[in-house]
Amino acid sequence: MRVSRKTFLHLAAAGASGALLRPSTAAAQTKSTKSEKAAIKGTTDALTAFIMKAELRSMPADVVAQAKRCLVDGFGVILAGSTVKGSAIVRDYVRTVNDRKESTAVGAGGFMTSAAHAALINAASGHAMDYDDTQLSTTPDRTFGLLTHPTVPALAGALAVAERQRASGAAFLEAFLVGFEVECKIAEAIDPAHYTRGFHSTGTIGTFASAAAAARLMKMPAGAVRHMLTIASSMSSGLRVNFGSMTKPLHAARAAENGIVAAELASRGFTGGDEGLDGRWGFFEVFGTGVDLERLIPVLGRPYTIVNPGVSFKPYPCGSLSHPTMDAMLKAVTEHDLKPEQVKAVRVRAGSNILEPLRYKIATNELEAKFCLPFLMASLILRRKAGVREFTDEFVASAPVQQMMPKVTNVFDQKIEAQGFDKIRSVIEIDLTDGRMLVQPSDDRYRGGPDRPFTREELREKFTDCAQLTLNASRITRAFEQIENVDGM
Repeated sequence: MRVSRKTFLHLAAAGASGALLRPSTAAAQTKSTKSEKAAIKGTTDALTAFIMKAELRSMPADVVAQAKRCLVDGFGVILAGSTVKGSAIVRDYVRTVNDRKESTAVGAGGFMTSAAHAALINAASGHAMDYDDTQLSTTPDRTFGLLTHPTVPALAGALAVAERQRASGAAFLEAFLVGFEVECKIAEAIDPAHYTRGFHSTGTIGTFASAAAAARLMKMPAGAVRHMLTIASSMSSGLRVNFGSMTKPLHAARAAENGIVAAELASRGFTGGDEGLDGRWGFFEVFGTGVDLERLIPVLGRPYTIVNPGVSFKPYPCGSLSHPTMDAMLKAVTEHDLKPEQVKAVRVRAGSNILEPLRYKIATNELEAKFCLPFLMASLILRRKAGVREFTDEFVASAPVQQMMPKVTNVFDQKIEAQGFDKIRSVIEIDLTDGRMLVQPSDDRYRGGPDRPFTREELREKFTDCAQLTLNASRITRAFEQIENVDGM
């Protein structure tokens, strides 16, 4: 909803989230009669107060426990993603421009570099396979695409600065949670036009995750934090046109890097203005045409998004909008013991929230395959799997896959569209060569989400599958245990 002046003034008077808005801010808003549409001032102050005051010792136990699960998943996908070509290119680039030894680029080809460049490399790896977690929606108008892949930008930023600062594991975990919460609440509050106009929120809003985590670890004063948020607003970027290319992971990478750069500049006295998210020319209005203050100011840490509504861990290394549909196809194939030669045609019926982002009709490489429903259906029909070993250029280009993909058609379904975007809904229709048609709807309770969360063993299995590309078995076990006990390190 659009925030009214009345709602804003009520929040300002109440001192939402424990942070009273400055009198000058409220007065300026009272005088403003020209633009009800413009974003209301006050978000920069609220975020600054949260970054300054949030402490691990006061965070609920379930928040801390879920953060560790996110770290397990995040470190796993960073290790796996470090093995792909795009990540190698980013590492090679950094080697040519920086020889500082502050923080570690982990995984394949790991080395020490500056904190900002370590964050760039690690976040590029973390999003390279599109296997990282997904922020969940609270209402039908907040589409899954609008929300972020929250862990990687916050983790990459916090890890790099914590290592440079020689921080404790508890301080690292605290900074990660601060960055995670700031990122998720901004994504939830910004007008959905941010995404529908073509911005990729993990890139644009992930910048604030890294910046907030860095500021917490660097113990920056409030004035510098305000300028940091404004600097980060100007460094925010990422377009959906890059989906299916190496630049999509670069969005997360630049978010992590830029957040640290914004914090480092502000800590040195660099200015950008102290209300960068607010007003007619601020982040919310320019990037999204507005903000819903009630989704941000009074709810920072109340509750923490990491547990309510929570996050979704990915069972497949591709766009999360496809996962319920993929589970539906896997169910149909296994329950009916379908063989590839039995499949005559497949129709995937879905709304625009699925069909627009998953835009490739025929995939020609593994990056396009992550956003190509015909490939995803073909992989499950042919191998009954769609994992790390299926997302390769060789498998995508193989004759069986190229012959199966044209049999799959995407169909816009108005009835599904009308149900809203708070859930990922679809229906698969499979025409068989014997004349039968199988119909399999997706399940709202998809694997990895809060309704069907990964067990500890399932999460460990995913971590092991990812980490084995770079670590031996004993190191995988040790790494898993260390992440689960990071706050004691």
